[in-house]
Amino acid sequence: MLTPEQKANLVVVLAGARNPLNIGAAARAMSNFGFRTLRIVTEFPLPVTEAKSAVDAAEVMQQATVHTSFAEAVADCSVIYGTTAVGDRRLEHSVEPLPQAGQAIHASLSSGNRAAIVFGSEKTGMTNEQISFCSGLLTIPMEVHGTSMNLGQSVAVCLWELVREQAQGKPLQEEDALADSGSVDRFEATLREGLTATGYEAKFPANCNPEMTRRLVRRLRLTKKDAEIWTGIWRQVLWKLRQ
Repeated sequence: MLTPEQKANLVVVLAGARNPLNIGAAARAMSNFGFRTLRIVTEFPLPVTEAKSAVDAAEVMQQATVHTSFAEAVADCSVIYGTTAVGDRRLEHSVEPLPQAGQAIHASLSSGNRAAIVFGSEKTGMTNEQISFCSGLLTIPMEVHGTSMNLGQSVAVCLWELVREQAQGKPLQEEDALADSGSVDRFEATLREGLTATGYEAKFPANCNPEMTRRLVRRLRLTKKDAEIWTGIWRQVLWKLRQ
């Protein structure tokens, strides 16, 4: 079972939720399963203010943080799973069933790292830009493929999977600990500088738009050490190019 400290390292991110009742329902589901870290990405703070009166979820809502930037909301997370109903949408990430994704999230939490599960807008789901920040996507198996589940229900089902006794993940060794999103961002920024400096970006612009590059880098699932090494390599390349 997850310890209180591990549960505190699980971040539930609501990206674009607009209905205060849905936000409150998500917070209540978190409270029911003992999770407390809620981050809301929105440009409209009013629904968040209204949701603070959510029944049995006052503590979660009072501690919730509001972000205008999705990148900021997940910057300290090593594993980031976006949720999707799939449907007819073309996705660049592989989509894992919830139990499989739960194992990866468990392993990250067991290693002392932060992990995030992201839930998109009630109407449109996650944007392509938001998905590009994810290390993977998960879906809740349902009888009717492509249908979406209520936000509060989705949060409850995902968190229930994490607290099940059998959902035990093997802790990662320290040298295998995954880099957090902020470290990956820094490597990606250095990589993009290199693509520009070498002329690759100008010659093959379709291969390296920001979302594509971000997805490419995050599919590597870099460890902390690997992210540092690759960032150092590309900084050295840039230094040499600019001499």
